[in-house]
Amino acid sequence: MYAIIKTGGKQYKVAEGDNIFVEKLDVEEGKEITFDEVILVADGKDVKVGAPLVKGAKVIAKVEKQGKEKKVVTFKYKPKKHSHSKYGHRQPYTKVAVEKIELG
Repeated sequence: MYAIIKTGGKQYKVAEGDNIFVEKLDVEEGKEITFDEVILVADGKDVKVGAPLVKGAKVIAKVEKQGKEKKVVTFKYKPKKHSHSKYGHRQPYTKVAVEKIELG
């Protein structure tokens, strides 16, 4: 059984027991979180597609870790103009372990 959920402006395909990295959520480590925006649920033969969401479906997951990705460095350079700039960015994320997919 798997589901497609929407969180942080992105869509993720999840199954029970999966670990996924999503955009930062404001939830403490070890707490449970419920994703209500389920777009599709499939279990072998039966597929339920929402318009736009599947009614009563939800995905229950546990927050394992809050962290930051590796640093991405951007360097801009304009030759003969004595102009250069260096920027760094570390995107925050939340690691989530999917526990259960419910089809209300």
